Amino acid sequence: VQLVESGGGLVQAGGSLRLSCVASGSIVSINVMGWYRQAQGKQRELVADISSGGSTSYADSVKGRFTISRDNAKRTVYLQMNSLKPEDTAVYYCNADITYYDGSYVRRGYAAWGQGTQVTVSS
Repeated sequence: VQLVESGGGLVQAGGSLRLSCVASGSIVSINVMGWYRQAQGKQRELVADISSGGSTSYADSVKGRFTISRDNAKRTVYLQMNSLKPEDTAVYYCNADITYYDGSYVRRGYAAWGQGTQVTVSS
């Protein structure tokens, strides 16, 4: 199973970006999907997640500004980021709780981290 993030870039404070993450591989189903971020010198933190049924949760720091959504048919999760602040600058990663076929058995677990996508917000 692979996760590939895209959509990052350089934006001025107050601007918007939309991140995408596509899952590929021998996937049976995708359960919770989430976006994480890691700023330089800081630990990786959960920004938002969304269940297979569409229930969402957000870190307090992004509530009201970020919106997570998913397209199950496309195995894709999105993060719409509005009113961006310099403190949102980080590498953004997605991850997901995935049920997959490993060639012999059906297994469930979180995928390996992808390379992430850099988001830089200038003041």
